[in-house]
Amino acid sequence: MGTQSGIRKPSTIAALAGARAIPPLLIVLYHYCEGHHYFGVRLLDLVASRGYLWVEFFFALSGFILTHVYASRVRDLWTRGGYFRFLKSRLIRLYPLHLFMLLALLVLMVSVRAAADYGGYVSIYDRPSYHPNMTPEGFVASLLLVNGWNTLASLTWNGASWFVSVEFALCLMFPLFIWLQDGRAWRGFALVAAGIAGLLLLLAFSRHGLDLTFRNGIFRGMANFAIGVGMARLFHAVQKDRIPVWVHSVIQLVLVAFMLFIFTNTGWSHTGRDIYTALAMQALIPALAFDKGIVADLLKLRLPQHMGEWSYGIYLGQTFWLQYMRVIEFRFYPAPDTLVFGAPFSSLIFWLEPLALLAVCTAWGALLAEKIEVPVAKWVRAQLDRPRPQAPPSGIT
Repeated sequence: MGTQSGIRKPSTIAALAGARAIPPLLIVLYHYCEGHHYFGVRLLDLVASRGYLWVEFFFALSGFILTHVYASRVRDLWTRGGYFRFLKSRLIRLYPLHLFMLLALLVLMVSVRAAADYGGYVSIYDRPSYHPNMTPEGFVASLLLVNGWNTLASLTWNGASWFVSVEFALCLMFPLFIWLQDGRAWRGFALVAAGIAGLLLLLAFSRHGLDLTFRNGIFRGMANFAIGVGMARLFHAVQKDRIPVWVHSVIQLVLVAFMLFIFTNTGWSHTGRDIYTALAMQALIPALAFDKGIVADLLKLRLPQHMGEWSYGIYLGQTFWLQYMRVIEFRFYPAPDTLVFGAPFSSLIFWLEPLALLAVCTAWGALLAEKIEVPVAKWVRAQLDRPRPQAPPSGIT
């Protein structure tokens, strides 16, 4: 995307790029545990059961990063050309992998049903006990990226893509958000307060805490995005201050300790207390944004940087393997009491299955990022930016 003349493009914040590394795996673990079992280990279960709340982190992170990048281009975003350049850039980032995974799930469903017809058994897509919503209207809604806009009665196809749908809606609304933060620092405080108020309002009418997806997920996204935009405005107001590195380290360690305290002292998930976890997660964003301090330095190491690059692929690719795991369970698992290496199969698979899922989703996310997400986006960008041949002047052949 082009920039206005004389405007310096903000540098990448490596610590925030690395901060995307672990949350997608915790979201995968949450989805696995909700569909299978928790582990009976209190600390692990409390962390896993809050996996869905990392969506609050990602919505706020998106608002923060977009504001960090575009804060100096408010006027450009309010022009027709600037707005469409922004949307083009975001769609190139979001849509190719979303479309690939939607088609991958279509192929999976067709092939699994064909195998079931051939083998004379019932596929997972036709079992009353496990029947994902794979309807034509859901497919069309997903293609149009409106499946998270209160348009459907359930999650559909790639259930995780409701986040992409809401993220696209936030991109459509982004000029309004960036305009609201433009000006004095009090606007940042106001946006953060408005976002928190929005989350509290959603909690007041929710029976599932902040686990809102196909229904009211768009309002959940707006509230968290506003918090991220507001935090970015406040960050820009103080970023020139010379704060010693040790102060950054202390703040980051305190926030990490506080987040663990919240995880272990606010009870089970899906309650009004979700707000404490969400805000504790989001507080890490401005603390890491200075790119200084012990936690920031750890996140700038090679492994978290790579996993941060794979995070979108890990998140969006998980549904394929969660569904395929069901196929394996229904068709190939032995009876639970079958002895394997002298132990019941059920006890062996209890830990092996989620560990294998995390490993597969990580490898799959890396493959999607490096073979689909990045190269396809690069190709699409090159095609759209290719100069069009101009017609010769009238009378010249």
